[in-house]
Amino acid sequence: MKNTLLLAGLAALVSACSTTPAPMMVDNMALPDAVRAPAGTKQTMWTVGRGELTYECREKKDMPGQFEWAFVGPVATLYGPGDKVVGKYYGGPTWESNDGSKVTGKQVAVAPGGAGNIPLQLVKADPATGNGAMQGVAYIQRLNTKGGVAPSAACTAAAKGQRQQVAYAADYVFYGM
Repeated sequence: MKNTLLLAGLAALVSACSTTPAPMMVDNMALPDAVRAPAGTKQTMWTVGRGELTYECREKKDMPGQFEWAFVGPVATLYGPGDKVVGKYYGGPTWESNDGSKVTGKQVAVAPGGAGNIPLQLVKADPATGNGAMQGVAYIQRLNTKGGVAPSAACTAAAKGQRQQVAYAADYVFYGM
């Protein structure tokens, strides 16, 4: 009976481990200098954000009669291990966990993300609100970006005010002290 229970417990553990992949650990030293998390920080969470970036056709500042696609804001769902929804990302920038905790921040640096991809990014986090996963977050990296660059459609006076959503994905890696 003891062996049967032990074997059943081991089988359940093996099954759980095989369906829930471990979070990705980032090799910070392999990243471009600009977006490395500072020394002394420790990775606390890794998510994948999938969503859209909104752009609006606007007149260029200090260049009357010339137009460009201007970034308006992001909306993305954050996924954790096993492709489980763990939160959302939106303008601010704000990362909000399903537990209600959230963190905002300010961009510190960027590095190229490759052709057709938005840049990699390092953000210094403000103190989190609410109790939960975002407590203690000091820095956030945006890595492995896919898509998200401004639309390729012409932005002219005739298109002024039009908005377009562009699909993107990126890893968001969170660090605490």
